[in-house]
Formats: sequence, C-alpha cells, structure tokens
Amino acid sequence: MNILVLGGGGREHAIVWALARSPRTDNLYVAPGNGGTEGIARNVSGLDVEDGRAVLAFAEEHGIDLVVVGPEAPLVAGVADVLRAAGVAVFGPDAQGAQLEGSKTFSKEFMEAHGIPTARYASFTELEPALAYVRELGAPIVVKADGLAAGKGVVVAEDVEDAEEALRDCFDGAFGQAGSTVVVEECLTGPECSLLAFVSGGKAHCMATAQDHKRAFDGDRGPNTGGMGVYSPVPIVTPDELASMHEIMEKAAAATAEEFDCDYRGVLYGGFMLTPEGPKVLEFNARFGDPETQVVLPRLETDLVDIMMAVAEGRPGDIDLRWSEQWAVCVVLASEGYPGSYEKGKVILGIDEAEQIEGVTVFHAGTAKNFDDELVTAGGRVLNVVALGDSFDEAREKAYEACDLINFEGKQYRSDIGKRAAAGRDAWSA
Repeated sequence: MNILVLGGGGREHAIVWALARSPRTDNLYVAPGNGGTEGIARNVSGLDVEDGRAVLAFAEEHGIDLVVVGPEAPLVAGVADVLRAAGVAVFGPDAQGAQLEGSKTFSKEFMEAHGIPTARYASFTELEPALAYVRELGAPIVVKADGLAAGKGVVVAEDVEDAEEALRDCFDGAFGQAGSTVVVEECLTGPECSLLAFVSGGKAHCMATAQDHKRAFDGDRGPNTGGMGVYSPVPIVTPDELASMHEIMEKAAAATAEEFDCDYRGVLYGGFMLTPEGPKVLEFNARFGDPETQVVLPRLETDLVDIMMAVAEGRPGDIDLRWSEQWAVCVVLASEGYPGSYEKGKVILGIDEAEQIEGVTVFHAGTAKNFDDELVTAGGRVLNVVALGDSFDEAREKAYEACDLINFEGKQYRSDIGKRAAAGRDAWSA
C-alpha cells in the first residue's frame, strides 16, 4: 500500500513509525514531516495540508491508497471530505465531526444533548456578559477559547482577576478568530486522564489510557503547553473509572452516528477529569493526542495499517486491538523559552546513543536538517524521548537516562514526568 500521512510533529513521527512496521506498507509519504521522519518515509515539502484539492491531487498522482490526517486543522478545514468524495480512503473525520474539536461550544452542546457528563458552562461572544458571568460564579474557573489554539487556549484561573485577564486576552485577539467566542466552565477537580478510541460505524474501540503533563515546569507550574510528557497506562485509574470512561466513549461514538451526516471515521480523543462524582469529559479532540500517541502506539501490538483501513472503510467489526503489558514513558525535550519565544537552529547530538538503550525510541517533534546536513532544532517541542519498561519505574529511569545523552543548546524538560502517579492517587489530594 502507498500511504500519505499529513503533519510534521512528534505525533506524526510516531504514526509513521508504526505504519512503517507493517508488512502492508510499501511507499510511505509524510507532509511535511520532520528531521526524524525522513529516515523512514519520504518527506513532502510544499504541500498545503489544509487544502483538500491539493492533497487529493498528490494522492492521485502517487497512487495513494490511504491518507492519514494527523493534526486537527486539516480536519476542520474539510480535507477528509474532499478525499472521501473522490473515493480515497482517509483516516480522520469529516469537517462536521471535526467540530467536536474545532468548536468547544459545539462540543459542549453535543455532550449536553447526549447525556455525556461534563462541566457546567456558558458560551459568550462579547466581553461584558462573560465578565459578569465570571464575577457571579467566582473562582477557580476555566476560560477557553472556542476554536483551535494549538492546545494553549485554556486558562484555569485561580482567582477572578486572572479569569478576567484571560477573557480580555481572548476578545482582544490573543488567539485570533479562535478566541472570538469564549466558553467559561466550572473548574472540576481530580486527576486528568486521556482515553482515545478508534471510531467507525458508531462504534468505539478504546485504546490504552494515558496521562499528559500540560504545564511547562516541574510540580505542574508555569503556563500551559502542548504537553511536556506522558505515560501509559495510568496506574491511578480504578477499574470502575475505566469502565465508566469506556461507556462514555461508546456513548459518544454512537451519538456521532445519530447526529452527524457522515460516518465519523478516525480517532475520538476523550480528555477526562476523574472527579469525586466519577469521570467527566473536559474536551473531545478529533485526532490522535500529542504526546499521547507517542506512548500509546509503541504499546499497540496490532498492525496499525489493518486498523486504519478498517476504520477508513467503515468496517468496525474488523478492528482487533491488542496491547503490550509494558509501560511507556515519554519526556519532551523543548527549546529554551518554550512555550514562549525561542530560537531555532541549535545542533542536536546524542540521539543515536540514546536509542542504544533497550526499549528507547526518540520521536522528532520540531527538528530539521541544516545546510550542513546536521540535525537542528526547529520548534518549541523538539524531541519526544520514549522508553518501554517492564515496570513504571523502569520505563521512567530509561527515559531520563536517554534524555541525559541527548544535547542541544537551551535544552529544557520536566524532571518529574510520572512522579506524581508513581506516588499513588493520594498525591492528587495532598
């Protein structure tokens, strides 16, 4: 099979890595890809991945049998719609389904209509009513830009003043059009947990649990980021909570078949809060998580091409998921200054040495090659250092051992990925 993957981050490197392991994969393309994908696929530069017609033209010219859409923006832009209409198998929902991520208001209304447990909320298109609502409810409270904001349009405000500032940022254009509508939510309490599912034909096939670390610095301090580290499975989730999350994902998948014009075919990402009243959905995303994918796919023992084709062709009965019992831990190596401004072009050394450690794989997120063919930094999140181990502690130790072997100027990372979960559920009530 000839396969095209759209995207260029760590998530896409992990997807390409998993697809490349399949005996069904012949020619593998990734647009635009990065410094890590070029070793296992053909990087495609200059293709506008949000232009459905351009992607279709490439697919027809290269005899593509399957297109895998990695990021959310091409999904919201309707790339999958164009490809499906032309008869190309595509892994990823159409534009209507992608609104579950593209609009938080749409997503909340979807949850409310289908009895999916979530936080109480209100949606606003003007500043003054939003300010009045925040002052009425008080803090802590959550302010979310309605549209796509690269995972950074959410502020958990500990006091009313911070919430008011977040609202003004949104309405003053800090997130562009994404902030023209704002959702204000009650602040739920408890640990967070991600549960992704392959969805097709209104059926959800849930993946392994994962837990991301969104804050920039140790101790969950600092600004929100796209994710600084993650692990799978999540040891603090109880059997009852896991069963409840599975039930919620199955209910959501069934609701897509009831409500949407076209079959939802792709990943549905459930971001959960494990509240005292049970799991509640913080958000839905319409694609693989980043960096959750980097720990989930290495634990997947089923052929990913088989799964994606079954999803893309609407054959949910043919999806069979098998998981390794090993633990996976991912530590993100970032550029100095991330998630704020940072410099690019710093030479990266030590990846080969890191990958000599058994069970370690380094997925590239923001890398490129310079004119001297050296690997250099090209983004805020630079590398995802992933380690598999027979225990949580072993996976964590291997990941950090590998991080120490990789070097570039300004390297920054959290030193406490998984530490809280290793201490048990009580660590969230301390």
